Amino acid sequence: MTRQERKERERAQRRQVIVNAARELAEAEGWESVTTRRLADCIEYSQPVLYSHFGGKDAIVSAVAVEGFSELAAVLHNARVTAGSPDAEPRAVASAYLEFARANPALYEAMFTRRVDLTFAGSDTPAPLHAGFAELREALAPLAGDRDAETFTEVAWSGLHGLATLSQAGRLRPAFYDQRLAMLVDQLGTARA
Repeated sequence: MTRQERKERERAQRRQVIVNAARELAEAEGWESVTTRRLADCIEYSQPVLYSHFGGKDAIVSAVAVEGFSELAAVLHNARVTAGSPDAEPRAVASAYLEFARANPALYEAMFTRRVDLTFAGSDTPAPLHAGFAELREALAPLAGDRDAETFTEVAWSGLHGLATLSQAGRLRPAFYDQRLAMLVDQLGTARA
């Protein structure tokens, strides 16, 4: 290994330490607790080291979000391929999506509600964001019928996101989780144009 390769590897490792620490701190105490000063103290790096990797908190949150999309894509892919049948895929993927949001509230917040410097649905969108959306689209496309599959998936995703955020905020009756999920998936499958 050359000196340059070693430096690049060490830089990538430092970057990952920063991302991991931000995520752990956010999951434990919320994103408001994640500051560059606090991160520097947690990982025993100076603030200039953090700024040599990230322009600020928004860039760190963006890096956490990109990792989250990779994880979400893997979770949705696993749910889709283990669903047992194409007819079971929409519900399996929808359920996996909601469980991911429930199990990772700070990560989900970074991915979908916090300010990030990521482009969604564009040519410069990071690959993990495309991958997560592609898994949703793959599972839901059969329900779209003659409707545009991308737009249909965006609408379905909006419904899932609404259920996830309202549930996390305690705005929905917990005992009716299964009914809401079934109702959403059933509605998506009706009125195929």
